[in-house]
Amino acid sequence: MTTNKFGLPSRVVCIAVWLLVTDRLLTGALMADDSVARDDARQDSSPPNVVLIISDDQAWNDYGFMGHSEIETPNLDRLAREGARFDRGYVPTALCRPSLATLLTGHYASSHGITGNDPSPKYAAVGSDLYKVRCEELISNIDRFKTLPARLKEVGYLSHQSGKLWEGSFQRSGFTHGMTRGFPQQGGRHGDDGLTIGRKGIEPIRDFLDEAQEQSKPFFLWYAPFLPHEPHNPPPRLLKKYTAKTDSLPLAKYHAMCEWFDETCGELIGEIEQRKLSENTLIVYVTDNGWIQNVDRRGFAPRSKQSPNEGGIRTPILYHWPNKIAPQQRQELATSLDIPATILAVAGAEVPAEFPGLNLLPHLLDQSEIQRDQIYGEGFAHDIADLNDPSASLLYLWTIKGRWKLLMGQDGEVNRYASAHADRSSSPQLFDLQSDPSEMENVAEDHPKLVAEMTKDIADYWKP
Repeated sequence: MTTNKFGLPSRVVCIAVWLLVTDRLLTGALMADDSVARDDARQDSSPPNVVLIISDDQAWNDYGFMGHSEIETPNLDRLAREGARFDRGYVPTALCRPSLATLLTGHYASSHGITGNDPSPKYAAVGSDLYKVRCEELISNIDRFKTLPARLKEVGYLSHQSGKLWEGSFQRSGFTHGMTRGFPQQGGRHGDDGLTIGRKGIEPIRDFLDEAQEQSKPFFLWYAPFLPHEPHNPPPRLLKKYTAKTDSLPLAKYHAMCEWFDETCGELIGEIEQRKLSENTLIVYVTDNGWIQNVDRRGFAPRSKQSPNEGGIRTPILYHWPNKIAPQQRQELATSLDIPATILAVAGAEVPAEFPGLNLLPHLLDQSEIQRDQIYGEGFAHDIADLNDPSASLLYLWTIKGRWKLLMGQDGEVNRYASAHADRSSSPQLFDLQSDPSEMENVAEDHPKLVAEMTKDIADYWKP
């Protein structure tokens, strides 16, 4: 048997060396596995990203997943199929600016003070110095609130604004990144540069996603494209597709716009997936207000935008978060007021106790029933008669309780766009949404006790 200079058999030395090398290799492999495990754990424990997609002027049933016979929306259909789907979703106000301000602040329009789109030109001519002062006064309401993106910034989020934004620049509304310069900049009424998103690609969003990843920061994305909003000028390929389905050119244009919007959502979702961010990203979908296309000419039909009818306030609401929120079709009432509270909860931020909306996260995760059977809303004129008195432009109050919906007309000043409120009535209007979802039959006289109860509910709720 051979020995080395230490007097040990060579075979023993070989075995010792083999054991040492094997140990080092195993240790290295275990360390590598442990490193991967830590990375996975870090990814699982990192705050989730949030994408808020907001459609602009779209009816609640103008989607494939809601049963439309012609409009194709495969990307939103997928979100609905894979996530939590609320078919009975609502916005509290059927007009874009107050509706978007509700998403930013978490409050009703009567509370945040942005009740209409513009100060009334009846009291100050558009473009006059006084009108500009009132525009700034209206925007300044946002300064009274810590907005959703501002709250998310406090817990480490970057945020990006694209599309519609009325309340000044993206910085003023609390975003860290964005596109809108805002009033008083040129074209700053409702989005300026931000309105190109979707219609002209999503390159600014790509750049933001790259920056967020480089900084290893969670992000909040506000995607509120000017779609399917007028102008209804869809790509020729889509217009050709829908003109073959209807004799109404205005209707074909609108339907094509809905699919174009869906395509841009698919492009955005694709960017999330390409960066392997899907598993840690919550996507929320809502529309700002409804729309029923006039079949004879451009513009919307009555009982849709600006009205408290289902065509004005109803919207599907979707929550999509792979492997966290299981596919579920919810039967409960939901409202856009729930969205800020739920997003804050997802991000691990404090949900203000004064928020009227609910944090739905626990119910989305365990699919438990939401203990709420009643929601409320308010309808205001497009133009604001008195910036300090919401009642001056209040046209409707409404509540939905289970299957029943009560509309109460109010005597606020309409100014322009009176045709949108042609059916405003001072008498109670009660509808059974289960048997009459189109609200064709007012059954208030048949249910006086129910009308009295729901009228009292509205009176208790309305405290601007």
